[in-house]
Amino acid sequence: MNRRAPGIVGCATAAAGILVAGCGSAPAHPSADAGSTVPAASMDTSLASASGTWATIVMGGSAAQHNNFWQLFIRPAGTGTWKLVTPPGTADNGGLVLAAGSGPSAISAFRPSQDLTYTPLIQTGDGGQAWTALSPLDAPLASTPAALAVEPAGSGRLLALTTNSTAEQASSTATKWTTLASTRTLAATPAGRQCGLRALTAADYLPSGVPLLAGECANKGVAGVFADRDGSWQAAGPVVPRSLAGEDVTVLRLLSAGDQTVALLQAGSGQAASLLAAWLGPASSRWAISPALNLHGSELASASFSPAGSVAAITASGTAEVITSAASSWQRLPALPPGTATLALSAVGPTDALAVHASTLTVWQLATGGQKWTRAQVITVPIEYGSSS
Repeated sequence: MNRRAPGIVGCATAAAGILVAGCGSAPAHPSADAGSTVPAASMDTSLASASGTWATIVMGGSAAQHNNFWQLFIRPAGTGTWKLVTPPGTADNGGLVLAAGSGPSAISAFRPSQDLTYTPLIQTGDGGQAWTALSPLDAPLASTPAALAVEPAGSGRLLALTTNSTAEQASSTATKWTTLASTRTLAATPAGRQCGLRALTAADYLPSGVPLLAGECANKGVAGVFADRDGSWQAAGPVVPRSLAGEDVTVLRLLSAGDQTVALLQAGSGQAASLLAAWLGPASSRWAISPALNLHGSELASASFSPAGSVAAITASGTAEVITSAASSWQRLPALPPGTATLALSAVGPTDALAVHASTLTVWQLATGGQKWTRAQVITVPIEYGSSS
């Protein structure tokens, strides 16, 4: 990177041609207005793009001792084999956030940790084989997998959420960031007042290039998704089922999948918490929304998305569910292999479970309709413990 914060230089360690670096602590939660109840967001996730399926996973050891090192993997399109493609040279203890662009391009953001006060950005145009530094975001990126988005068509603009409760937008080169909105300004709009916006939790672009922001609403039964149409923020969220009209609703994820946009929502909290998925097609103004999945007092631990918009969710209690469309139902997967951090879906073929034990990643596969996970691949990640202290 073209600049580092004091105390960062010299903490990275090269191994086997891959620089696995880190100088920080566990990610903090994004800033939110007083009274916010935004669920804790796990950063372990996977998503699909034209170049393949990407996964960001924390590996190593204790976050308290700064031995937690975030890794980036890709399963290239048309293959069943995973590769380690963690960008080199920048501390990643604070977390990696990935946004997939068009074709084989993707941008990775390194959440600040320890002395780092800005967010380094790095881009690949070949599925992670080579990386090029972009101008950084001069603010800490929010601690959510949905904090960074790339415009899927057109100029490839970037959209980022910060811990300062702002949404920043930049050109594809990230040379100049401007504030698009903040929690405060968006909450003051008619759409924001209808929601009772408490905090921003997700950012994305519609396939047409319209910026989307989403968050947590204080008003019951309202899903806070907002579209910037000609400089005016308008309500653009799905209609929550009547059975959940009395619950608080938070948008956990927004993601472009092919020619549609996918949202993941939580309604209610504690024992009443439910998870819902919603899909917005390119020619539709109305979201299709899934049946509610009762979380039985647990929380979302990881979410994954396929090229066709299927959604997989792992809960903190260790159960895994998959749904393909609003017309289907959530399907429970067989008991996950120990250490499973996230799932990876494919348009056709098996589902992968990515399981972590210290510096070892084990890929387990579940055939369509199968009842048993089969070990398919083992990757040993070169991690030098203590290199970030």
